[in-house]
Amino acid sequence: MKLAQLALLAAVALPQPVAAAEVIDLCAYKPVFDEAFNDLSVAPKVLNGARWISHTPWNGDFGDARFTDNAPAGPFSIKDGMLHITARKDEGGKWRSGLLAASDGTGAGFGLRYGYFEARMSLPPGPGLWPAFWLVTQRPNTDKTPNVEIDVIEYYGHRDNTYSAALHVWYKGEEQKRSTHTVERVPVPAGSLLDSFHTYGVRVTPETITYYLDRKAVWQKPTPPELTKPLYPLVNLALGPGFPIDKTPNPSVLVVDYVRVYAPNPSGQSADCPAPAK
Repeated sequence: MKLAQLALLAAVALPQPVAAAEVIDLCAYKPVFDEAFNDLSVAPKVLNGARWISHTPWNGDFGDARFTDNAPAGPFSIKDGMLHITARKDEGGKWRSGLLAASDGTGAGFGLRYGYFEARMSLPPGPGLWPAFWLVTQRPNTDKTPNVEIDVIEYYGHRDNTYSAALHVWYKGEEQKRSTHTVERVPVPAGSLLDSFHTYGVRVTPETITYYLDRKAVWQKPTPPELTKPLYPLVNLALGPGFPIDKTPNPSVLVVDYVRVYAPNPSGQSADCPAPAK
């Protein structure tokens, strides 16, 4: 998630439809990561047995709200079997919010190179909000090979009729990069992504990266040759970036029902599929 990408957003053309709005078939996949948020398993910066850390592994937190650690008064809570990430002002009037990453700076954690990654979320309304679900190359911070970032959804709260998705390849020091973006129209009417839960997914194969809304394909790009390592998921509620936050509702809450990852399993049967007929 990089602030430099914002200057490109205004110039991005609306995408062409992906082959007849393909619906992903998970029957050839098996679940390998299923975070249902029945409990919280969050460490500050090193996993040490936890499932998530509460900062980016490369110490590159971003946005206009400080990401804070899990604590009784922190941004994370479980309600009705779902994760709530709350952005609110502290006693000093400073915004604080939360981010979860499934890998840490040592390279430990969950990652998968090829498969289907999905989050089911209810987005918060209001200008200045910046919720996201995204993937990053899993590697230790000492590894300076190119880094692939897949932004499955970035939602800008002042623009309730669209959301954006992106593909980035970052090189050492970020002096060089390749980035491509799309702006997706939300289902009508405008603001409909705020009315209920939706799924945001991406399928990564050796040939293509396909983005999905409610399991229907909306965009596709060739898989970059730099994708040589696993990817791990991140989910966050940020503020900004560069957009006004003076009218952002305090507090604001991103609700995450689950984060799931599926690996290819051509000979198996996914739990999401009906049992084969006998």
